[in-house]
Amino acid sequence: MSAVFGAIADDFTGATDLAGLLARSGIKVSLRMGVPDAPPEPAETAPFEVIALKCRTAPVAEAVAECRAALKWLQAAGAERFFWKYCSTFDSTAEGNIGPVAEALMADLGTEQTIYCPAFPENGRAIFMGNLFVGRQPLAESPMKDHPLTPMRDSNLMRLLEPQVTRPVGLVDRLTVAQGPNAVFAALDELAQQGVAHVVIDAVANEDLDTIAKACRRMPLMTGGSAVAMPLPGLYVRDGDLRSDAEAGRTPKFPDKAVVLSGSCSAMTRAQVAAYAAGAPSFRLDPLVLDAEGPAAALAWLADQSLKDAPLIYATAEPADVRAAQDALGRERAGTIVEDALAALAVAAREQGARRFVIAGGESAGAVTKALGVTRLDIGEEIAPGVPWTFATSAGEPIALTLKSGNFGAESFFADALERL
Repeated sequence: MSAVFGAIADDFTGATDLAGLLARSGIKVSLRMGVPDAPPEPAETAPFEVIALKCRTAPVAEAVAECRAALKWLQAAGAERFFWKYCSTFDSTAEGNIGPVAEALMADLGTEQTIYCPAFPENGRAIFMGNLFVGRQPLAESPMKDHPLTPMRDSNLMRLLEPQVTRPVGLVDRLTVAQGPNAVFAALDELAQQGVAHVVIDAVANEDLDTIAKACRRMPLMTGGSAVAMPLPGLYVRDGDLRSDAEAGRTPKFPDKAVVLSGSCSAMTRAQVAAYAAGAPSFRLDPLVLDAEGPAAALAWLADQSLKDAPLIYATAEPADVRAAQDALGRERAGTIVEDALAALAVAAREQGARRFVIAGGESAGAVTKALGVTRLDIGEEIAPGVPWTFATSAGEPIALTLKSGNFGAESFFADALERL
């Protein structure tokens, strides 16, 4: 089977977020961890192919090169429409990587215009007059203002995007979106005639995302958060680009030994860790201790646990503690030693019989999946909007993983995930 749609995501949890929403259609979705080494094989290709990269905070040139390589693989798999997926809080800096990657993909595809729509109403992300809101707070007033890697100090997506790109930036506002797909299509055409290549589109509800998807579904490249891509499977079936009887995903069975690993320090993950730790064995990773002594104490603690109790190991901490560790170790070192520790713990848990892994945080998810040797995930049932269970093989054993973006899920997410599978 050839792919119909190819997506490139800038981190692993974001990729599973997108894959989970696409899988709501019941059509099979395949998630590749990094650009595959081998060419696509038709027998192993799903209608919806997603490639997860770890390039959100990589140097711009590196991120662009990886995304262009991913595009080539997806084109070889048969895809003709593409999606550049980034976080619904538009995590980036003045240098990129959202804009530079979009421009590179546009150049490779020979297209003159793309859209930017990170709205995800089910998770409280809305765009109005070009400004991104997290719940009722403007982005720059939300906890994202203190993100350790990409602090977001402006809520206006056009102002955030302009320094990252070389061509003009424009807006299709909510008043136009409310008039329907034809109005959005006409507004995009008018902006294209004015030379506007990068268009932010407002969305405050799922109905807006349906309108945008209908208007933009023929674009060679769309960009945004996962939610604006959610209507596409149904639209492709309606258009005749995809059979309605395309292969569906399946949910296998797994033993109940599990581990929960959290590296995210988002506000929601802090609440999730506190809620889960109140009723489960837990161990906190301290970056300063890891730097001095390595993960030996955590590994010894894990070896003493019954994995049927699904123990929690976390580096999740308050912003002040994160800053203190970064001040002492440097931002990159503080993050790397936590990722390395969580990766080692995941491997140890697998060797102890764990077959269910709940991972919180994009960087943590990337480190863990790499350590487990996971190169492909099949997408299963959602636990929360944008967070599905996924299925893979590690060291010859079938495993289940859920890779959760920091701010996604309810406070009870960790327990919910384990109960759902």
